[in-house]
Amino acid sequence: MITDQPVKVDLLGIGVHPDDVELGCIGTLINHQRRGKTFGIVDLTGGELGTRGDKPTRLQEASDSAIISKATFRTNLHYKDGFFTVNEQTHLPLISAIRSSRPDIVLANARKDRHPDHGRAATLISEACFLSGLVKIETTDTDGLAQEPWRPSRVYHYIQDYSYTPDFAIDITESMDEKLAAIMAFKTQFYNPNEDGPQTPISSEDFIKFVEGKARVYGRQIGATYAEGFTVDAYLKVNDLYDTL
Repeated sequence: MITDQPVKVDLLGIGVHPDDVELGCIGTLINHQRRGKTFGIVDLTGGELGTRGDKPTRLQEASDSAIISKATFRTNLHYKDGFFTVNEQTHLPLISAIRSSRPDIVLANARKDRHPDHGRAATLISEACFLSGLVKIETTDTDGLAQEPWRPSRVYHYIQDYSYTPDFAIDITESMDEKLAAIMAFKTQFYNPNEDGPQTPISSEDFIKFVEGKARVYGRQIGATYAEGFTVDAYLKVNDLYDTL
């Protein structure tokens, strides 16, 4: 059963909007879950400024998608879509979620992208991951208990609307069907011939083809059918060149 409260996981996917994690890195998270790792999802906003649907609908769709991907938990911090800023008030709830879930690896929004929320969230997430390790920053969990510091070992940024040369790519061929199913759980946002509403840049059938096409492009570069690309702020440690084959 999926909970809405952060609990200990191995990996944490964070997105400013419900559906960001699905579009950017859910295939990678599903891959690791199949190999015995656990993952959770934190959405920073309810995506209430989306042209189609509304916040309650997006939250339900996010829950439905998390069931498909078999996330351990999915929680929403309810920051103001479009208008949140990077400050103490937005850092602290995210720090608390990181300390509750204690992930080794965090997957975060793209550093720069078409939607201005994405880059701003990338900064917020990276800073929160660092600040979460500082002893003198005090936070409490949902029960009001003091939390211990925790700093994830790595923060990687998934690639979203803009196309970048990734620093590395993960083969998601085995999980591509689940990725697409998790995306399509957001029925009001993406292509649905039975859904009334104005057309948007992401509501057409072509957008889903774009998502699939980008995954094919990244996959080709690593000899896979589909892949998700990531960028890093620091060098990756490789102990053995044969690990890269």
